[in-house]
Amino acid sequence: MSFPAKVMRDGLLEKRSSGLLQLWKKKRCVLTEEGLRLHNCKGGDGGGGVGDAPSTAWSSKAKELRFERMATVDCVEYKRGLVYFTVVMATGKEIDFRCPQDGTAWNAEIALALVRFKNLQAVQTGRNRHLSTAHLGSTGEDEEL
Repeated sequence: MSFPAKVMRDGLLEKRSSGLLQLWKKKRCVLTEEGLRLHNCKGGDGGGGVGDAPSTAWSSKAKELRFERMATVDCVEYKRGLVYFTVVMATGKEIDFRCPQDGTAWNAEIALALVRFKNLQAVQTGRNRHLSTAHLGSTGEDEEL
């Protein structure tokens, strides 16, 4: 049984669509210890600004960008009060986002959460390797009781 991941941040981001026009679309983003969930806006304008709209309805279906499949957060640019950044997946796919520059920027929080996830993964891998070599190396015959 898996427990729900701890929510680290919840709010609005805009994601650039991958279509021909590459429009900016509002997404409700939920940053967890496992990755970033993107919820579509129902009945919204799809373009427009980045500000919060309290009456906006969000879809329950979400696209998930898991940290285990994420390579890096980069390409940060500050323009007209907005922060533009790119999430690069392990496959090389790039996903562009933008958010307001005020407060703590999403790109920084996503990057820190990604580093935290990768560090925990590395520690776990090291522990598993250590346990596996310790187990294989010990026969129990030469140990004193």
